[in-house]
Amino acid sequence: MSETSLNDYKFSHEAEKAIDVSHRVSVAIIGTGWIAGDHIREYLKMPDVDIVALADLVPGKAAAFAEKHGLTNARIYENDLALLEAEKDLDAVSICTYNCQHAPCAIHALERGINVMLEKPFTVTLDEAVAVMKAEKASGKILTIGFQPRMSDNMKMIKKIVESGELGRIYYLQAGGGRRKGIPTPYGTSFIEKETGGIGAVGDIGSYSLDMLLNAVGYPKPLTVSGYTSDFLGTNPDYYQDHPEYASCFGVDDFAAAFVRLEGGIILDFRISWAMHMDTAGDALILGTKGGLRIPSTDCWNGEFDRPLTVYRDVAGEQVSYQVPLIAGGDLGSLFYKKLRGFVDAVKEGGSAPVPSAQILYNQAIIDGICRSAKEGHEIAIEIPEI
Repeated sequence: MSETSLNDYKFSHEAEKAIDVSHRVSVAIIGTGWIAGDHIREYLKMPDVDIVALADLVPGKAAAFAEKHGLTNARIYENDLALLEAEKDLDAVSICTYNCQHAPCAIHALERGINVMLEKPFTVTLDEAVAVMKAEKASGKILTIGFQPRMSDNMKMIKKIVESGELGRIYYLQAGGGRRKGIPTPYGTSFIEKETGGIGAVGDIGSYSLDMLLNAVGYPKPLTVSGYTSDFLGTNPDYYQDHPEYASCFGVDDFAAAFVRLEGGIILDFRISWAMHMDTAGDALILGTKGGLRIPSTDCWNGEFDRPLTVYRDVAGEQVSYQVPLIAGGDLGSLFYKKLRGFVDAVKEGGSAPVPSAQILYNQAIIDGICRSAKEGHEIAIEIPEI
C-alpha cells in the first residue's frame, strides 16, 4: 500500500480543552467495589469535580473505600435511595454496582433529575434497559454508558476505516477474543451469582466486543438471534484452586456464542468467554464487498489492542494486505479519564451523552436475546419496544 494511502488513516488527536474550575460538578459514587476505584482515581484528577457522597449496600464498605482514597469529606450512605434523598445539590452519579442493581439505581437517579454515568453492561435484561431509557426521556438528563474503549484512537480508527468506504458494503462481523481462564472471582462472588451478576461473560466482556463491532458499522438494529450459553468451567470446583466452594454459587454463563441477523443484511457471528480450553476464539473480523478488516484478539476488548489492524483488498487483480499503524497513548487509565471527562463536560455544557443509551439498547437487546434463545433452545426474533 502506498504511503499516500496510509496517510489517509492518520488520526488527528483532539486538543484538550481548558477546564473551567469556577464551574464545579458534584458527583456521588453508588457502589464502591473494584470498578469504583477506577472511577475515583480519574475523578480526583479533575480540578472541577467534587466527590461529595458514597453509597454501598454492604455495611462499612463505602466508609472503607472513602478512607482508602482519602475522601475525608465524602458523606456515607447505606444505599442509593438514602444518598439521593439527602444530597439535594447533586449534579451526577457514577453507578458502579453489580449488574442487577444497574437498572434500579439508574432509574432512581434519573427520576430525581441527576445525570448518570452507568457502568456496563447497560442492564441485565432488555426490559430493564427500556425502563431506564423511559426514565431518561422523562428526566431530560444525561445517561451515558461506561464503554471506555470508545475513547481509544485505535478503536475510533476501526469506525473510520469502515466509514471511508475502503471495505465496501459490510455484510459480516465476527467477534473473537475471550479468556482461557478469567472468571472474575478475585473480586468476590458478585460477578458469578445469579442474584447479583444476573448475566456472566456475555454481558461483562461480551458487551465490549459487541460495542466495538456494532459502533463501527453504525449500530444496525438486531432482528433475530440464535444463542448458546454454558457454565461447564464455572460450575467445576477444580477450576478454583483456592476456593472450590465458588462452583456451588456459580449461576451465570462463562461462555456464550450466537448467530445474529442485523438490519442491512449484516450477519454477526459472536462468541465470548470468561473461561474455555482455548487461548482465544480468534481475531475480530469485519468483511465488506471491497475488503476485510482484521482486529487483533484480546481477552476482553475493554481498552486497547497491542497489534496493528490489518486491511485486506484486491488491487489491480492482486490480493494485497497492509497494516494500519497503532496509535500510541491509549492506556486503560487514560481511556477511563476520557470516558469520565466526556461525561463531566456534557453535564457542565448541557451536551449529549458520550455513549448514548439509544445505541447501547441494541447491544443489550442482543445480550438479552442470546440468553433467552439459549434458554428456549431455538432462534428468536428480537422485538424492541418504542420508548
